[in-house]
Amino acid sequence: MTPDRAPPLRAEGAASPWDSPRVDFDEVADELYGLPPDEFMPARTAYEQQARADGDRELATEIKALGKPSGAAWVANLLVRHHREEIENLVELGGLLREAQENLAGDQLRDLDVQRRQLVSALTRQARALAHQAGHPVSSGVGQQVEDTLRAAMSDPGAGEALLAGRLTAAMSYSGLGTVERPNLRVVPRERPAPRPAERGTSSSEKRREEARRAAEERLRRETDEARRALEQADADAEEAARAAEEERRAATELAARHDALVDRVEELTLELSRARDEATRLGSERSRAERRREAAQRRSTDADRVRDRAQAVLDRLGPTRS
Repeated sequence: MTPDRAPPLRAEGAASPWDSPRVDFDEVADELYGLPPDEFMPARTAYEQQARADGDRELATEIKALGKPSGAAWVANLLVRHHREEIENLVELGGLLREAQENLAGDQLRDLDVQRRQLVSALTRQARALAHQAGHPVSSGVGQQVEDTLRAAMSDPGAGEALLAGRLTAAMSYSGLGTVERPNLRVVPRERPAPRPAERGTSSSEKRREEARRAAEERLRRETDEARRALEQADADAEEAARAAEEERRAATELAARHDALVDRVEELTLELSRARDEATRLGSERSRAERRREAAQRRSTDADRVRDRAQAVLDRLGPTRS
């Protein structure tokens, strides 16, 4: 069965469900829940219409019932597709921890809880990085929902299976009291191998618990060693940062002192300049007055010279004076 117009929504190189002679609902669901959020509805509609056109009304109804994933669910589905092995390890570790908790002391349980939170936080950061690379950065609220979903998958087997299916439509949450809120996936579950018959005998059960306890303790030891090394490195980084901060503080203090001294000098020079301007203005006024007095004195001198010259001329006309 081949569609008249295949929707160009799948990843490059990925096979479309419509490329198969017989369409498989799981393949359609897997492709839809692997698409970016804005491509889900157009692709679902295209596949539904194609199923109806091919006369498979039951398949069309099942495809139409697939719910669009929320932002957090899409990020969780994306994480499973790119880091499935890590998620499988997360779910497996959650089962081991639940069994091991019965045999661990209080301080070991506290250390275990710290390691569990670190693992969930690391996977949450990976999920947010994947969403950012896909062009859909997530908010802190969505990131918290993804973290809650991972914590639920680690705490409850059913939630772990739901996450690994890669078809979440909503985030999951774990209350810490053995209660997990799971979304209605509204998809046909994947076929899984039939569970093995339960091993009989008290010795086998005790052996499994002992193996689980040892495995959990070994994981805890390795993760504690890693956390200790990380703490030592963080301490070294903190000391180096403190030294750098002290150097910057001293440099800032020196610059502040120099700045304050320059500001004081500028204020002194500004005051001196103001005084010099006032003195220049005063001297300019006195100079103008002195210039006017000089000009008046020069006029009087010129007038006196003219009077003297006239008197001399009169005396010369009169001739020598008789004695």
